Amino acid sequence: MPDPTILRDSTQIVLPRCALDGLRDGVRERFTVTIVETDDHYRIIGSPVEIKAASNFLARNGVAVA
Repeated sequence: MPDPTILRDSTQIVLPRCALDGLRDGVRERFTVTIVETDDHYRIIGSPVEIKAASNFLARNGVAVA
């Protein structure tokens, strides 16, 4: 059985709130993801394919995605 941590990492991106300044709407428009806001961070949740594409988009726009 797969490790839940690995599955979670392939279906979400967690970023500090400031990392998506000016990019949040672009992520919502381009990708089929859900963006959950908390006081100190955003969780971008989607399928592994959408998360990989969103991660590449963010990296091209200067956001470090680990």
